[in-house]
Amino acid sequence: MFSSHDFRVIVATAFFALALLSISCGGGGGSTALAPVSTAGISTTPTTVTFGNQSVGTSSAAQSVTLTSTGNAALTISSITATGDFTQTNNCATSVPAGNNCTVNVIFIPTATGTRSGSLNISDNAAGSPQTVTLTGTGVTAGPAASLAPTDLTFSSQIVGSTSGGQTLTLTNTGNASLTITSLAITGTNASDFAQTNNCGSSVGAGANCTINVTFTPSASGSRAASVTITDNATGSPQTVALTGTGTATAATASLTPASLTFASQAVGSSSSAEGVTLTNTGNATLTISSLAVTGANATDFAQTNNCGSSVAAGANCTISVTFTPSASGSRAASVTITDNATGSPQTVRLSGTGATTGAVVSLSSTSLAFGNQPVQMTSSAQTVTLTNTGGTTLSITSLNFTGTNASDFAETDTCGGSVAAGANCTIGLLFTPSATGARTAALSISDNASGSPQTVSLSGTGSHDVILSWTGSTTPGVMGYYVYRGTTSGGESSTPLNSTPINGTTYTDENVTAGAAYYYVVTAVASNGVTQSAASNEAGATIP
Repeated sequence: MFSSHDFRVIVATAFFALALLSISCGGGGGSTALAPVSTAGISTTPTTVTFGNQSVGTSSAAQSVTLTSTGNAALTISSITATGDFTQTNNCATSVPAGNNCTVNVIFIPTATGTRSGSLNISDNAAGSPQTVTLTGTGVTAGPAASLAPTDLTFSSQIVGSTSGGQTLTLTNTGNASLTITSLAITGTNASDFAQTNNCGSSVGAGANCTINVTFTPSASGSRAASVTITDNATGSPQTVALTGTGTATAATASLTPASLTFASQAVGSSSSAEGVTLTNTGNATLTISSLAVTGANATDFAQTNNCGSSVAAGANCTISVTFTPSASGSRAASVTITDNATGSPQTVRLSGTGATTGAVVSLSSTSLAFGNQPVQMTSSAQTVTLTNTGGTTLSITSLNFTGTNASDFAETDTCGGSVAAGANCTIGLLFTPSATGARTAALSISDNASGSPQTVSLSGTGSHDVILSWTGSTTPGVMGYYVYRGTTSGGESSTPLNSTPINGTTYTDENVTAGAAYYYVVTAVASNGVTQSAASNEAGATIP
């Protein structure tokens, strides 16, 4: 069943490689063939069919189950039956060719109320016959049934005497007879604070729905509550939906966006671009401003201008523009402080920034990189360090080089060139190519005109040995993957494969090897049933340096 597989082993270590070895798993010339297996298989989609509520004695709409012949031999069907309050029709022949499918339509006819269960049973020549599909449904008595969604409505705070936007309720008749509505009204403690309009009329047909639109106009401050009450001919009448809301008195409310401003590094004595803060009166009365100023430890390092004036109307806003002019290097902080007639006065916006010296300043995104395990003489993926000049003048780079015990095991590429402008950055890509096994360390050294030169990035990694296996895949249909077996003596490969599931490819890396040890490998091909395997390939060996 399986054609030949070329097999090779490569040990990923310094200047070490095994010769290519070829193996055969089928065909002539001493190969071993995997006998073809013809097996019928079946899958059902879905495996469970659930019907909704259905009036007793009436037929539901049909739901479909697809039977698929999943094996490599024809599926022979001896019978298809439905049990319980279910019936079936199908277009399945007694034999379904491999890869084909057919359809079974199931109908639910409840003979009593409540949960009804049954099954669709398929007897065939596939493993696990008979296959079953679980069938469930609910029998209900004839008559109207009222359903309300949602079951409660909550209105946000609303100014006393003003009307909210509408919220919608949906009344659905889930029964099988007309729902007759006797009354639909607002009731309860604060019924007059709520109002409703609807398109329900005096009745709702079976399976139909209507909508009820509710608004809130509080007559006083505080919590307000009522209900929509519907009296009808359905079980559980009257149906109710709880209504709640909060009335608020007239007041100004101050809202600041954003709540803080952070300025980038700024050269001492120079001014930044302006950043804005929006002051919004979200209340229902005029916001009166008694003062608007910059306060705090470094107040003189920040300045503000605004168009707010002495008041902001209800629902209106104004803008405060802030600039940063550091008088010294390091962190600088202050606040915009607004004193007004709103709750929580004074309101504040936190201000922060960093004063930078006039010279170049180096900032590194990382001062250490760890590469982990890497096969000897094989180059790792790149890791990146960003170098930023946070100073006020150009950074001049004299050299980028490696120092330390294993400096030659590391390399770099960069976008920095000979200089980095004030406020600009560049990237340094670092690579690890261990020349031997074990821990390897070095450092990237950056010599420049900034304080603290040279700047360094510590580098570490571990050189390791791997055995890399590769082989030519089978061209015979039906192969789902390969298992790899290993031993420490020739012909002594384990009966347990190194890989727990078949490899969907033609390579495998054995990382769990020891320097100085010898290893032997064979490969088997796995059939589509996930069980049947070919005979082992010819053996290949590798000795780890």
